[in-house]
Amino acid sequence: MSARVFQSAAASVRVTAGEFVAAYQAMLVARLFEEKIAALYRGGKIVGGVYLGRGQEAFSYALGGQLDRRLGDVFAGLIRDQAGRGAFGEPLLDAARTYLGKVTGPMRGRDGNIHRGRPREGMPAMISHLGSSVSVINGMLMSKRFRGETSFVGGVAAGDGATSTGAFHEGLNQAAVEKLPLVVAVADNQFAYSTPTRRQYACEDLADRAVGYGVAGYSIDGTDLMACLETFRIAIARARAGEGPQLVVGKLLRLSGHGEHDDASYVPEEVKGGRYGGDCVALARERILEDGFESPELLEDLEREVQELVEETIMKAQLDEAPNPLQDDWQAVATKRLSEPWH
Repeated sequence: MSARVFQSAAASVRVTAGEFVAAYQAMLVARLFEEKIAALYRGGKIVGGVYLGRGQEAFSYALGGQLDRRLGDVFAGLIRDQAGRGAFGEPLLDAARTYLGKVTGPMRGRDGNIHRGRPREGMPAMISHLGSSVSVINGMLMSKRFRGETSFVGGVAAGDGATSTGAFHEGLNQAAVEKLPLVVAVADNQFAYSTPTRRQYACEDLADRAVGYGVAGYSIDGTDLMACLETFRIAIARARAGEGPQLVVGKLLRLSGHGEHDDASYVPEEVKGGRYGGDCVALARERILEDGFESPELLEDLEREVQELVEETIMKAQLDEAPNPLQDDWQAVATKRLSEPWH
């Protein structure tokens, strides 16, 4: 039995021109926003690390953008999932305020600039890139099941390095045993920080591991937006229909260093120019024009609107207040009622 599932898109999963253009727009918002964040980081305006999703936007959006919060879906994105998190419903202003450490952000300027989320809205705060979110989403799905809810799906993002951790194995194993409606997106970007995949796993493809867990597996070109949209649409539908966990592996390349502090000098030129070294945003734009999904003029108008949105969002966040250590009580929101007065 092969772990890889290759299926032509049926009518129910075909992506329309409008859906493709909307996906490109969301990817572009993420790309331009993160480019602005990187510039602010280099200018000393952001404290902490900045980790870009450049090259991963198509794969990220295809999961986050096709989950449905109205049905009770939940989504745990990671440090390179700006596109997916935004598409799932995270306000761009939330992201900007968190990066800039503003008290108006969801974490009130108290946490690292990437550990943001709104759990009550189905978006748990990012824990780490090491597979821990699989167990968190499992718990959220189990609690929904115990409450008698139905038709919900949980999405989890992970990197190739995460699949080498115990947390990932234990979480996916539990999800398979419980037959949870879980979709796991593994972005195989060829490097876990600077460790190449040949030093991480010996199987030909990470999707080959799916059969060992007893889950459905898919291996796709993560730079191909259409392939990403169609595959995640199938995986989400199957998970929602009660077919258990779905493991989707996207082959792509991180088009930047591990973070903005890293020059990625360890990435060979032949990898950059290889099959998965393409820029998914540029490739999606090319397909829109080649297939006539949108006219060049309207596409340029859309791109201008995205640029204006990003600029306005960053400007608004910069004007917000930072935490005031002389006024803030620094109590955790969830446990404030348990605190004792300080004397």
